[in-house]
Amino acid sequence: MNKFEYFLFDLDGTLTDPKEGITKCFEYALNYFGIEVGSADELLPVIGPPLAQSFKSFYNFNDEKAEAAVKKYRERFSEIGIFENSVLPHVSKVLSEIKKCGKTVALATSKPRVFAERILERYELSGYFDIVVGSEFDGTLNEKADVIAEVIRRIGDNDKSKYLMVGDRKYDIIGAKQNGIKAMGVRCGYAAKGELEGADADFIADDIRAVLEYMV
Repeated sequence: MNKFEYFLFDLDGTLTDPKEGITKCFEYALNYFGIEVGSADELLPVIGPPLAQSFKSFYNFNDEKAEAAVKKYRERFSEIGIFENSVLPHVSKVLSEIKKCGKTVALATSKPRVFAERILERYELSGYFDIVVGSEFDGTLNEKADVIAEVIRRIGDNDKSKYLMVGDRKYDIIGAKQNGIKAMGVRCGYAAKGELEGADADFIADDIRAVLEYMV
């Protein structure tokens, strides 16, 4: 069985359930452009990918319109949506156990780093993390593969066999593979049926408790 030293976690859908905040803020942005949403469940596919990518992929926005939509989204998210959120079951226990074993824990999220840090602090999770990497408002680290690469750079160990990325969407799996590291897909988030299998996740589990089986 593979054993790992460095554990990278996605945030939305992996550690927290952000459905309410993300869907309401996405709807807020769409409404600004005259687009009505029938229900929050219509917006579940936007939980995970970078925001601009979702506006372009699901609503055919061009680059300029997608950028404006992201600004409208963050207008509500920065004040309200950021805390329309909750920690998923078992998260604190799992992170605590990993830290007790002396492993390195990193956050690797497509969410803007400043928002991710506020969420970790609000829900008393920040103390578990050695490294927090997210996208930046200047447009850097917008892709999950780039976020993961930055975590690896900060850790400074080039032995890719020591790393495990844990996430709930195909973007986490694909980003990990682009960096040559293993990936675990967890079904506690918002992946479509068969999505994690289709992305060729190395391991698939119902929730993050399975991570504890892979510590050295």
